[in-house]
Amino acid sequence: MSEPEQFRALIQSDGKTGVLIFIAFQVLQVLISVIPGEVVQIAGGYIYGLWLGTLYLVVGLLIGSVLAFYSARLLGYPVLKALIPQAKFNKFQSLLRNKKFEAVVFLLFLLPGLPKDLFTYAAGLTAVPPLKFFLIATGARLPALIGSVYIGTNLQEEDYLTVIILMGGAILLFLIGYFTKDRIIDRLHQWSAARERPFLLKKKGKKAVLRRERPKGYRIKGLAFKERGDGENRGERKG
Repeated sequence: MSEPEQFRALIQSDGKTGVLIFIAFQVLQVLISVIPGEVVQIAGGYIYGLWLGTLYLVVGLLIGSVLAFYSARLLGYPVLKALIPQAKFNKFQSLLRNKKFEAVVFLLFLLPGLPKDLFTYAAGLTAVPPLKFFLIATGARLPALIGSVYIGTNLQEEDYLTVIILMGGAILLFLIGYFTKDRIIDRLHQWSAARERPFLLKKKGKKAVLRRERPKGYRIKGLAFKERGDGENRGERKG
């Protein structure tokens, strides 16, 4: 990457193979969440321009998201606990179980600086509808993705002033999101809990016992869930 023009020419010289290699880079970035997505996205704009770069990145993003989602569902939480600590997973799970999970997913994937690829792994460990999740998550990521691709396009065109302005704004938004991500997730968790609608489970004499709704398919590989007396759900490792 020290010679961007040579790298661009090398990828483009391979034709369709170069496109597949580039898409594979985007898939790898999703699966290995420590790789900054912005680097791959800026490269996409630099090599292929705004529209083709965005198209190839979206394809790679979808493939990577599907692989991460179903890998988590197949392997179960015990294998992925190194990536997602129990406390963080419990918050993610609570957010994704909410009836308004569409709004929660959209915000989690729209706001910069949040661990979006970890959310995808966590989603695979819940009962969220896969197709709806992929569509919402991908749509929410588009503004930031297109912004990064646009930076790469202007970099290739040597419009350095636009690049500096856009990168400055992107870095500022990322830092704000990164350093406030725990607060954002906690606020969303509180909002999600407040939106849950308790329903009447049964009556005992004059007293009513309330329990919060939960979706079907609640069992997650490697975890067993028990109801607590206060109406909240608690995840425990299987013995």
